[in-house]
Amino acid sequence: MEIKYKKLVPEAKTPVRTYDVDAGFDLFAISKEETPKFVVYYTGIAFEIPEGYVGLVFPRSSVTKYDLMLKNCVGVIDASYRGEIMCRFLGTKGLHYKVGSEDAVVYGNDLYNVGDRVAQIVFLELPKITLIEAEELSETNRGTGGFGSTGLI
Repeated sequence: MEIKYKKLVPEAKTPVRTYDVDAGFDLFAISKEETPKFVVYYTGIAFEIPEGYVGLVFPRSSVTKYDLMLKNCVGVIDASYRGEIMCRFLGTKGLHYKVGSEDAVVYGNDLYNVGDRVAQIVFLELPKITLIEAEELSETNRGTGGFGSTGLI
Protein backbone atom coordinates (compact mmCIF):
# COMPACT_ATOMS: atom_id res chain seq x y z
CA MET A 1 0.00 0.00 0.00
CA GLU A 2 1.16 3.52 -0.72
CA ILE A 3 0.20 6.62 1.26
CA LYS A 4 1.09 10.05 -0.08
CA TYR A 5 2.73 12.64 2.15
CA LYS A 6 3.69 16.24 1.50
CA LYS A 7 6.51 18.31 2.95
CA LEU A 8 4.84 21.60 3.81
CA VAL A 9 8.16 23.37 4.36
CA PRO A 10 11.65 22.64 2.97
CA GLU A 11 13.09 21.63 6.38
CA ALA A 12 10.47 18.90 6.91
CA LYS A 13 11.92 15.40 7.16
CA THR A 14 10.48 12.31 5.52
CA PRO A 15 8.77 10.04 8.09
CA VAL A 16 10.85 6.87 8.54
CA ARG A 17 10.64 3.34 9.89
CA THR A 18 13.91 2.03 11.26
CA TYR A 19 12.98 -1.56 10.34
CA ASP A 20 10.57 -2.75 7.67
CA VAL A 21 8.60 -4.66 10.32
CA ASP A 22 8.07 -1.58 12.56
CA ALA A 23 4.45 -0.55 12.99
CA GLY A 24 4.98 3.21 13.00
CA PHE A 25 6.73 5.84 10.94
CA ASP A 26 8.73 8.26 13.09
CA LEU A 27 7.82 11.94 12.84
CA PHE A 28 10.47 14.63 13.29
CA ALA A 29 10.09 18.02 14.95
CA ILE A 30 10.98 20.93 12.68
CA SER A 31 9.95 23.54 15.25
CA LYS A 32 8.36 23.77 18.67
CA GLU A 33 6.17 26.20 20.53
CA GLU A 34 6.16 26.31 24.32
CA THR A 35 3.05 27.69 25.99
CA PRO A 36 2.14 27.87 29.68
CA LYS A 37 -0.07 24.78 29.23
CA PHE A 38 1.76 22.57 26.70
CA VAL A 39 4.50 22.20 24.09
CA VAL A 40 3.60 21.77 20.42
CA TYR A 41 6.00 20.11 17.99
CA TYR A 42 5.41 20.84 14.32
CA THR A 43 6.39 18.19 11.78
CA GLY A 44 5.90 20.08 8.51
CA ILE A 45 4.27 16.91 7.12
CA ALA A 46 0.74 16.29 5.83
CA PHE A 47 -0.71 12.97 4.64
CA GLU A 48 -3.30 11.85 2.12
CA ILE A 49 -4.72 8.92 4.05
CA PRO A 50 -6.98 6.77 1.86
CA GLU A 51 -10.67 6.50 2.65
CA GLY A 52 -11.25 3.52 4.93
CA TYR A 53 -7.97 4.10 6.80
CA VAL A 54 -6.86 6.17 9.78
CA GLY A 55 -3.52 7.47 10.98
CA LEU A 56 -2.90 7.13 14.72
CA VAL A 57 -0.19 9.33 16.26
CA PHE A 58 1.47 7.84 19.33
CA PRO A 59 4.39 9.04 21.42
CA ARG A 60 7.64 7.18 20.78
CA SER A 61 8.98 4.99 23.57
CA SER A 62 11.76 7.55 24.07
CA VAL A 63 9.15 9.84 25.66
CA THR A 64 9.93 7.97 28.90
CA LYS A 65 13.27 9.83 28.98
CA TYR A 66 11.40 13.12 29.26
CA ASP A 67 8.77 14.55 31.55
CA LEU A 68 6.24 14.69 28.72
CA MET A 69 3.11 12.88 27.57
CA LEU A 70 1.08 13.33 24.42
CA LYS A 71 -1.77 15.57 25.57
CA ASN A 72 -4.56 13.66 23.79
CA CYS A 73 -2.82 10.29 24.38
CA VAL A 74 -3.37 9.20 20.75
CA GLY A 75 -3.91 11.56 17.85
CA VAL A 76 -6.54 10.42 15.35
CA ILE A 77 -5.83 11.58 11.80
CA ASP A 78 -8.91 11.06 9.65
CA ALA A 79 -8.74 10.36 5.92
CA SER A 80 -10.31 13.77 5.17
CA TYR A 81 -7.59 15.77 7.01
CA ARG A 82 -4.86 17.31 4.85
CA GLY A 83 -3.23 19.62 7.38
CA GLU A 84 0.08 19.46 9.21
CA ILE A 85 0.65 16.72 11.77
CA MET A 86 1.31 18.46 15.08
CA CYS A 87 2.09 16.81 18.41
CA ARG A 88 0.93 18.57 21.57
CA PHE A 89 2.67 17.38 24.73
CA LEU A 90 1.88 18.08 28.36
CA GLY A 91 4.65 18.48 30.92
CA THR A 92 4.33 15.84 33.64
CA LYS A 93 6.97 17.31 35.93
CA GLY A 94 8.28 20.76 36.51
CA LEU A 95 7.65 23.93 38.38
CA HIS A 96 3.95 24.79 38.47
CA TYR A 97 2.97 28.42 38.89
CA LYS A 98 0.11 30.80 38.09
CA VAL A 99 -0.08 33.12 35.09
CA GLY A 100 -2.98 35.35 36.06
CA SER A 101 -5.69 32.82 36.86
CA GLU A 102 -4.07 30.12 34.68
CA ASP A 103 -1.86 27.26 35.89
CA ALA A 104 1.40 27.01 33.98
CA VAL A 105 4.45 24.75 33.82
CA VAL A 106 8.14 25.57 33.41
CA TYR A 107 9.53 22.74 31.28
CA GLY A 108 13.23 23.33 31.75
CA ASN A 109 15.40 21.05 29.60
CA ASP A 110 13.11 18.01 29.75
CA LEU A 111 11.94 18.48 26.17
CA TYR A 112 12.59 17.03 22.77
CA ASN A 113 14.73 19.26 20.58
CA VAL A 114 13.97 20.46 17.09
CA GLY A 115 15.24 17.72 14.77
CA ASP A 116 14.34 14.90 17.19
CA ARG A 117 11.91 12.13 16.38
CA VAL A 118 8.99 13.11 18.63
CA ALA A 119 6.13 10.77 17.71
CA GLN A 120 5.13 7.99 15.37
CA ILE A 121 2.19 7.48 13.06
CA VAL A 122 0.59 4.08 12.51
CA PHE A 123 -1.84 3.54 9.63
CA LEU A 124 -4.73 1.12 10.12
CA GLU A 125 -7.60 -0.08 7.98
CA LEU A 126 -11.02 0.62 9.47
CA PRO A 127 -13.77 -1.99 9.41
CA LYS A 128 -17.15 -1.00 7.95
CA ILE A 129 -19.43 -0.66 10.98
CA THR A 130 -23.10 0.13 11.30
CA LEU A 131 -24.42 0.93 14.76
CA ILE A 132 -27.78 -0.65 15.60
CA GLU A 133 -29.83 0.64 18.51
CA ALA A 134 -31.14 -2.18 20.72
CA GLU A 135 -33.56 -2.41 23.63
CA GLU A 136 -31.38 -5.03 25.35
CA LEU A 137 -27.78 -6.22 25.10
CA SER A 138 -26.58 -9.80 25.58
CA GLU A 139 -25.49 -10.95 29.05
CA THR A 140 -21.81 -11.54 29.94
CA ASN A 141 -19.99 -12.64 33.10
CA ARG A 142 -18.75 -9.09 33.63
CA GLY A 143 -22.07 -7.44 32.88
CA THR A 144 -22.06 -3.73 33.70
CA GLY A 145 -19.02 -3.88 36.04
CA GLY A 146 -16.80 -0.90 35.42
CA PHE A 147 -13.42 0.25 36.65
CA GLY A 148 -11.67 -2.46 38.70
CA SER A 149 -14.60 -4.86 38.46
CA THR A 150 -12.45 -7.72 37.17
CA GLY A 151 -10.30 -7.60 40.30
CA LEU A 152 -7.25 -6.61 38.27
CA ILE A 153 -5.93 -3.18 39.12
